[in-house]
Amino acid sequence: MRIVMLGTGTYAVPLLAELYASFHDVVAVFTRPERQRNKRGSVPPSPMRGRADHEGTAVYAPDDINTESSHTTLRDLQPDLFIVCDYGQILSPQTLALAPKGGLNLHASLLPKYRGAAPIHWAIYHGEQTTGNTVIQMNAGVDAGPIVAQQTTRIEPAETTVELEARLADLGSRLIVKTIDQLARGALQPSVQEVEEMTRAPKLQKIDGHIDWTRSAQAIYNQIRAMVPWPKSFTHHLTGEGLPLRLIIESSAVFSATMFSQLPLSAPAKPPGTVLVAERDCLFIQTGEGVLRILQLQPAGKKVLSADAFLRGYRVKAGDYFGPLAEPSSDR
Repeated sequence: MRIVMLGTGTYAVPLLAELYASFHDVVAVFTRPERQRNKRGSVPPSPMRGRADHEGTAVYAPDDINTESSHTTLRDLQPDLFIVCDYGQILSPQTLALAPKGGLNLHASLLPKYRGAAPIHWAIYHGEQTTGNTVIQMNAGVDAGPIVAQQTTRIEPAETTVELEARLADLGSRLIVKTIDQLARGALQPSVQEVEEMTRAPKLQKIDGHIDWTRSAQAIYNQIRAMVPWPKSFTHHLTGEGLPLRLIIESSAVFSATMFSQLPLSAPAKPPGTVLVAERDCLFIQTGEGVLRILQLQPAGKKVLSADAFLRGYRVKAGDYFGPLAEPSSDR
């Protein structure tokens, strides 16, 4: 089949590579316009453009895929099928109609759970133990089309968004090529999504990285794994003396009573955010339920440090407080 691939982020790159290895013909790649400049002042190519250029495939980056000018380009390409993955724009019914076979979309969740722009982040954030990929036949809704293929995988206990995304991208790329082959044979069996089971996975905002220490240690641990590579999870070291220090928490562990003997677990629980232990490589913070051990963190404007290096360079002591500068607000 003649395929036009629409994708922008790194999640879509393994799928494009798998399409090149298949018997199908990738006639063009559409990606979102590159606008973010690097430190040298130039705009680097998107990962999708780099892969397409390597194969000599025409690349288009319209501001809007649903305009008449984009439609003219698509008509000239004469695609049989659109493959969409991590593209960043909804295709209108008029756009989808330009390919006789319509469009297939690869989405990184077990739809109808986690519809939206950040399904991997929110699955980890909410402590899901399994996730997967779903292939849908596209319609005018957001991730709302009929399901034609699905696969499930376990979320590893320490897996971050970056690590899980790479694994799902590899799994999903093979799934969608099999689905294309089934479509070509007329063997697809679409199933309608159960709307009552739908959950949202909205685009991340900076406030989503704020750590609320009244949540449980497990929930905060999940958040730290989920909010990478952006916005990351952050808090402030508050002492009542001097300026608060903004800290990005890079990695952590849920404290187990069998791990260390320094922490007086029999003592009355301190308020959430209280520093319980701050010596050598032991930085323990009280949460709303349980204790979180900080393993790596990054002070504002500095490099990432181990807890040991941080405690040697900054004055943090038991009884200090980690928390917000002001009470944050979010509709999450």
